[in-house]
Amino acid sequence: MVEKYAILRSRLESELKRLNAELENLQMQMSPAVERREGSPFGKREEEAVESAELEKRLALQQRIRDQLAEIEHALDKFEKGTYGFCDRCGAPIDPARLDALPQASLCLKCKAEVKDVKGK
Repeated sequence: MVEKYAILRSRLESELKRLNAELENLQMQMSPAVERREGSPFGKREEEAVESAELEKRLALQQRIRDQLAEIEHALDKFEKGTYGFCDRCGAPIDPARLDALPQASLCLKCKAEVKDVKGK
């Protein structure tokens, strides 16, 4: 089991690096566009609307990445504390198949289902 957890930890660390690079790349793309189209009287407004929509997409993507990073950092912290593989809510062992599919899982399937029911998702 220790070897299996070492593989999962390695996967988490790789994913952490990938997500950090992706977030950094997105942040670099956030610089506002200086050049605007001037072809029609609506060109400027159209471009601003497109830029606004793109900005919203990027911000949503950045938030999703930050959420994923937080989950991975939490899982890596659990490795340090020796609690990796145990449910944050009930303390029961998390099914190894669940951890294999989602190494950052912090809840067992039973607790995850209960949390989903409470949140209405």
